[in-house]
Amino acid sequence: MNFFQFRTLLICLLLSTSVVSSAQNNAANRNRLFDANWRFIKDSTIDASGVAYDDIKWRTLDLPHDWSIEDLPNQSDSVVGPFTTKSIGTTATGYTVGGICWYRKHFTFNNIANKRVTIYFDGVYMNSDVWINGHHLGTHAYGYTPFYYDLTPYLKQNGENILAVRVRNEGKNSRWYSGSGIYRHVWLTVTNPVHIEQWGVYITTPKVSEASAAINIQTSIINDEQKVKSLKLRTSILDAKNNIVGKTETPVSNSTNQSIALSNPHLWSPESPYLYHAVTDVMSGDKIIDHVVTNFGIRSINITADKGFLLNGKPVELKGGCVHHDNGPLGSATIDRAEERRVELLKQFGYNAVRLSHNPPSMQFLDACDRLGLIVIDEAFDQWQRHKNPDDYGLYFDTCWQPDIDAMVLRDRNHPSVIFWSIGNEINERADSSGIVITKTLHDEVKRLDDTRPVTEAICFFWDHPKYKWDTTAAAYALLDVGGYNYQMKEYEKDHAKFPQRIMMGTESFPLQAFENWQLVEQHPYVIGDFVWTAMDYLGETGIGHTSLDNNTKFTMDFPWFNAFCGDIDLIGGKKPQSYYRDVVWNKSKLEMLVHTPIPEGHKEAVSFWGWGDEVASYTFPGAERKLLQVHVYTRYDSVRLVLNGKTIGVQAASAETKLTATFNINYEPGVLKAIGLKNGKAVDSIVLKTAGKPAGIRLLADRKKIHANPNDLAYVTAEVVDANGNLVPDAAFLLHFSVSGNGKIIATGNANPSGVESMQQPQHKTFKGKCLAIVQPKGASGNIILKATGDGLTSAQIVISTK
Repeated sequence: MNFFQFRTLLICLLLSTSVVSSAQNNAANRNRLFDANWRFIKDSTIDASGVAYDDIKWRTLDLPHDWSIEDLPNQSDSVVGPFTTKSIGTTATGYTVGGICWYRKHFTFNNIANKRVTIYFDGVYMNSDVWINGHHLGTHAYGYTPFYYDLTPYLKQNGENILAVRVRNEGKNSRWYSGSGIYRHVWLTVTNPVHIEQWGVYITTPKVSEASAAINIQTSIINDEQKVKSLKLRTSILDAKNNIVGKTETPVSNSTNQSIALSNPHLWSPESPYLYHAVTDVMSGDKIIDHVVTNFGIRSINITADKGFLLNGKPVELKGGCVHHDNGPLGSATIDRAEERRVELLKQFGYNAVRLSHNPPSMQFLDACDRLGLIVIDEAFDQWQRHKNPDDYGLYFDTCWQPDIDAMVLRDRNHPSVIFWSIGNEINERADSSGIVITKTLHDEVKRLDDTRPVTEAICFFWDHPKYKWDTTAAAYALLDVGGYNYQMKEYEKDHAKFPQRIMMGTESFPLQAFENWQLVEQHPYVIGDFVWTAMDYLGETGIGHTSLDNNTKFTMDFPWFNAFCGDIDLIGGKKPQSYYRDVVWNKSKLEMLVHTPIPEGHKEAVSFWGWGDEVASYTFPGAERKLLQVHVYTRYDSVRLVLNGKTIGVQAASAETKLTATFNINYEPGVLKAIGLKNGKAVDSIVLKTAGKPAGIRLLADRKKIHANPNDLAYVTAEVVDANGNLVPDAAFLLHFSVSGNGKIIATGNANPSGVESMQQPQHKTFKGKCLAIVQPKGASGNIILKATGDGLTSAQIVISTK
């Protein structure tokens, strides 16, 4: 049983009751999912911290929850779904809103005498205050790091307890869509007075080879008992089949170090993401008094300027992309399957690495990276002391940086997927004296908690300090293990000549420069990878990837744009044109063909820095007959023949000099367009695009037809408008209506249109380029979910999803 399945089973058990029991000390009962049956209200005028406050009329919901993606009241031309022209964040937050909201949870305990009870929040955006039974536990400012509080002194054992949380997402505080609320999971931890500290198991693999591995386990134990017991610590290493492959026992101290040797270990890598788990038991005699299970992987990291990045002794070139944390139509809600699906999509589209921009992710995202094999840059901050927005984290950096850095590193340091720690992104003071001091302080704090991984920082050119030259970065780079370069590939070779031991990594790059950036990675071992901005479309920074006619001077686009539109992958998981090109650049595919949409006569296309030309992997352009179209064939073959309706248009060479591109101009006529890959003049491969007919029906495609019967699993169902022969109609724009019966519900709908503001919670959505998406969530019982889609003039469709 993998971690996702284990958590699924646990959720099913916990959601069946509202009364919390603390009778056992097994792993499932130690950490209890605390997501169900919270009460919620959006109201900035009240104080709901006290026990006596009447919340009976509040809305009841389950976590994770993001209120910024919910439909706003008073819908109009300027208020559509969650989007409004009056948004304080405007383009940055995708015209969504924050505010002040309250959550309250009522719960009871039985038999918790001599127990320790902790509440754990994996992420709340932002400025949260927490009370238990009227007692203020604390304030947590940062919206992206986990935190926890001890509830023990204030709990009622045989009466009702009330947990209250106020969340304040106020002012201009983010450069992208943050979401609002308790958007990640909440857990209740119940232990004995003697217990393993939160994040108290730290596993490293200092010696790794194919023949053997040395595993070090450091365990921090808290002993709140007045009477000192004779205790021992037992750690067992289990393989993926739950066989015990190593075991040790030692007497307990506050921090206990153990070592286990394994023969012929399975090594973790993106190609083979093998996971072990360590079972740690604190024992008094034969009695287990605490029990923690920790997943980990065995792998070695070695990075040098002359050999590049070696994982388990083998060179790896990082095919990377940056991602923000939102889940498209779900907003920032971190439902487990949504997080896993993003990782699946990244792997599917050729990535082996991801940069988590610009904040620590959910633990579910990292769990998926561990399981599926995706290398991670785990990033802490988008700003330090100097603001990028007046109400951002810069207000809190001086007092909060250390607990936030500590939370990131302590929580995430056992994940084998996490290879790099990043301490910041495009920091204003990056090269100033104050920034150099902060760089060293952050670097040293990370290394104090985990000295097994390199520390990086994403550094950009000095647009914010026009008098500074690029060489001003030298002091900052000297403090980093790996230098992060944002959009500065032109500096790689010059910097290598000056600093031959510096290791470089393209932490952000433009989509249109994919070929040039990748060439430098392939040519120079000291350039260990490239991370495009971005791998996936995201909410906010509206339209930075747009195209326009004739000129393109705008950074972002105004309402109704809400989506950045700069990703290789669109907002609902579809493949965008630049991803086809990247497939060829990365040698994942040898032949791809795209056709540019018609450009009005007398005009030319202007593409933004983060954009891509308006080309499509289809050949349907009604009304464009005889008009000039441009065809790009991306290929690793030496030449390409283009054929239209059986007639050869021409042959074009393709090479590094043409950036792996053969370009043709044709006059559009419906039919069949075929590109033939040639090697030494011989046809060896081909790709075909066909003109679609008129819209006739709907086709429903689920990412999986069998899912777990709990709300942390989801089915993503794509609705396609098809012609009479089942071909996708790529220009079809229909309003589709969805209905569901059985053991599930529709929790979100969406499409890939970056400027098509709509509700993402109503059971209907317009298609964009022939497609839209419905996200279905199980209600918790086994059985079938039947989803039906209808549209005017279209044959309806339905699909059955089974839950178990």
